[in-house]
Amino acid sequence: MVEGMDLTAVTSIALALALGLLVGIERGWTQRDQAPGSRFAGIRTYGLLGLAGGLGGALQVAFPVLSGVLLAATAALVVMGYWRTTRAQKAGVQASISGTASLVGLLTLACGFVAGAGSHALASAATGVMVLVLAMRHQLHEWIRSLDEREVLAIAHFALISLVILPLLPDTPMGPLDAWRPRQIWLVVVLVCGFSFLGYIAAHRLGATKGTLATAAAGSMVSSTAVTASMAGRLRDGSGDPAMLNSAIALASAVMFIRVMALVGALAPFALTMLLAWAVPGMVVSLIGAWLIGRRRVDAAAAAEQPTPLRNPFALGPALLLAALVMALSVAARWVLARYGDAGLATVLALSGMLDVDSAIITMGNLPGGTLDPRLAALILMPPVLLNTLIKAGAAIGLAGWARAWCGASVLLASAVAALAALPLLLTAIQP
Repeated sequence: MVEGMDLTAVTSIALALALGLLVGIERGWTQRDQAPGSRFAGIRTYGLLGLAGGLGGALQVAFPVLSGVLLAATAALVVMGYWRTTRAQKAGVQASISGTASLVGLLTLACGFVAGAGSHALASAATGVMVLVLAMRHQLHEWIRSLDEREVLAIAHFALISLVILPLLPDTPMGPLDAWRPRQIWLVVVLVCGFSFLGYIAAHRLGATKGTLATAAAGSMVSSTAVTASMAGRLRDGSGDPAMLNSAIALASAVMFIRVMALVGALAPFALTMLLAWAVPGMVVSLIGAWLIGRRRVDAAAAAEQPTPLRNPFALGPALLLAALVMALSVAARWVLARYGDAGLATVLALSGMLDVDSAIITMGNLPGGTLDPRLAALILMPPVLLNTLIKAGAAIGLAGWARAWCGASVLLASAVAALAALPLLLTAIQP
């Protein structure tokens, strides 16, 4: 037993030393051009800081006083090193003052302590993130220099709604029929605002075409409804090329079909084969529509591309409208369920999937094996997906107006019709 404990302690201390050396490699490479003796610490010092932390963590139970003295003395040496470097520069001696180096030394000591205490995964993850941030020094500085005042304000506003307001909201049912969960409803606001801001940044950095489409594809892996609302808000404000924004709405629908097929394959694989009969046509129509709309913009503007006018990177209006829609539909769904009861699994799944297609798939995946025939399961999943598609088409027109969003909404309607074309096949197949 003692030998096993000793081996564990040795492994923990060795990991602490390795993590310190890893930090030292990055610091040594970054400061390789500085004059000898002018650096705060090198690979050996950071390695020893990790080792000291590892010893402190390993000894904290058996020798708590020794562990505390070791850690405190090591931390004091790091602080004194920074103080001496500061004094040396004030005295006219060439030296490099780096608050980052001192802070990294203290963090290396802390990560070594965590590793020595046995939390290997946490210590490794923290050290990896620290090394990554240090290695991205030039990229982060370039990014900061490229920010303008609007973007800084947008970051502050997004931090307020996501890091301050969201965690404070209760996650318990309340309101009419207990249909509202404030945290989940506000999460819709966070998603829409986040996608709007990401779209602004992507368009600003990558150009309107690549940025808009990349944001739509990535955001639709979380919520195609939120992406559609964000793009429709930009259409309404005129803060983007209309063809590209409509193409992004169609692309978001295609990604939604892909996400549905992937989730069914993972959670309810018995229904996947029949699901493909209607999901693939809907996906294909959405992809073709996105390509045709985007191609029209390319044909019209390839000869003389001009920067897209970017206005507000933080679109709160569309987010609040979508949240209000979620609240209204949640109450309506609860009322239907309370009034008519469990009228059928298809009805329940359709209502729960109107704004959250994933909820219908998760519900089906939790059913006991053999409860549903694969064809019936594919038919049951059709209403949530198609209702979600129709709601997104309506949201796009409602937020942006028919004149601006008709082509994107038309693609969504066409994809729903293409999926419905497989309905006779499914109905025939499940008849006794």
